[in-house]
Order: sequence, then structure tokens, then C-alpha cells
Amino acid sequence: MKKSKNKESLRKEVLEEIKNLFNEAKLNTELANEYVKIARKIAMKINLKIPKEYKRKYCKHCYNYFSNGNYKARTRNGYVIYHCLKCKKMMKFKMVILK
Repeated sequence: MKKSKNKESLRKEVLEEIKNLFNEAKLNTELANEYVKIARKIAMKINLKIPKEYKRKYCKHCYNYFSNGNYKARTRNGYVIYHCLKCKKMMKFKMVILK
């Protein structure tokens, strides 16, 4: 990343890179956890929030990428609860109810 670019173009570039990393994580499950760590690191470098749809695809405690079989998803009282089977912790997200 070059420092001479203005902030807005840098943010768009990094957001595109984060999208590419999560797409690669979906395809390559062996390196998925490394892709998540790289995406978080480049987002933190320029103080950019990772979009909500990507934030819910990994554990916020151990940064394990959620794929088939390494997490449980349950619903309770208007929340979606993800249980990570690697670190045994949980995350709660409010459900969006569409009318």
C-alpha cells in the first residue's frame, strides 16, 4: 500500500482485497484461517471495518474461518448464536426480521 494515495481510494482498494481474501478462503479451506488473519491485519492498518457479511464468517475469538462442520448455529430469543468448535466460545448476532 502506498501512502501517496488519498484515503477514499485506499479504503476501496483494501475493501476489494478483503473481498478477494474471503472468496479465496471459501475455495481453499486449508489456508482459510490465514486468509482471515491477513484480511484483519490489512483492515486494521488503515482503520477500516470489515463488512458485516464477512465478519460473521469467522470466529472473533480465535479467527477460525467457519466452514462445514467446525461451528454450530442456533437461534434463540431473536439472536443467531454461533458456537466455534475450535475454541469453544460463542458469538451472538441479532436477527433481522423482514416484514
